[in-house]
Amino acid sequence: MKIDAVQWLASVASACEPLLEEVLGPTAETAPDLWSAMRYSVLGGGKRLRPAVCLAAAMACGAEDAIPRLVPAACSLELMHTYSLIHDDLPAMDDAPLRRGRPSCHRVFGEAMATLAGDALQALAFEVLARSAAGVDDANHLRAISVLAQAAGAQGMCGGQALDLRTGRLRPDLEGLLRVEAAKTGALLCCSAEIGGLLADARQDQLFALSQYGTALGQAFQISDDILDVVGSSALLGKVPGVDAANGRITVVSLLGLDGAHQLAEDAVARAHGALAGWDERADALRALVDFVVDRDA
Repeated sequence: MKIDAVQWLASVASACEPLLEEVLGPTAETAPDLWSAMRYSVLGGGKRLRPAVCLAAAMACGAEDAIPRLVPAACSLELMHTYSLIHDDLPAMDDAPLRRGRPSCHRVFGEAMATLAGDALQALAFEVLARSAAGVDDANHLRAISVLAQAAGAQGMCGGQALDLRTGRLRPDLEGLLRVEAAKTGALLCCSAEIGGLLADARQDQLFALSQYGTALGQAFQISDDILDVVGSSALLGKVPGVDAANGRITVVSLLGLDGAHQLAEDAVARAHGALAGWDERADALRALVDFVVDRDA
């Protein structure tokens, strides 16, 4: 079956928004500013790519009822992703003024509240994933929680961010840069595919293929981001382009040039498709998403 990635993303977003609205509705009168910062950051747009990857992976493994049964798990990934964006944008990190076409969380709510909003979203992500157990094997549910923890922590996003803070001083080669980006960006995308498979009770060979797919998807996505930082527009990106060059940051584009970066991205796309070789049409959403990440303009 032919899947349009933009339509798939829209359908996933439509399925996820009600639950995101629900879990971000303050349950008490305490800390209203904190809830406001959390809602501002999560509900202010975004492609919902990670939830889309999660649900596409579940469907590829035979969970035809992934929407709506696994929507809580998908939402947990969006909550975790948004936490990482808030913290990445802080002055101590990337000091980014815009996110999703609006002022960054810390520009609106202050650095302290933005830091707390990120902390609270990380905790909320685990809360939502922990309760999304309908029809899921208990052991796989626990594995999914562990996979998310590893992807978010020192072995994944946080570790990648720590390495990224050193790149300006160390000026890494391509191998070192790709290692940073695999942790900082790729880990959560890979985790999204793995969690979708786990919650669909995938076989071990399927989980291995999803891990290979997710790793390649993460690389393709980050390289595309590096390219868009050079050629994209603020109106489309929803953030300020040219930040990497202005900050003297090493990227795939600065190391290989635009042509070399495009080729490396296409190589990653080919690896993602190769990981799904032999899978039937139920994996077409996964195939469409990896093509989308290199063809997008935002």
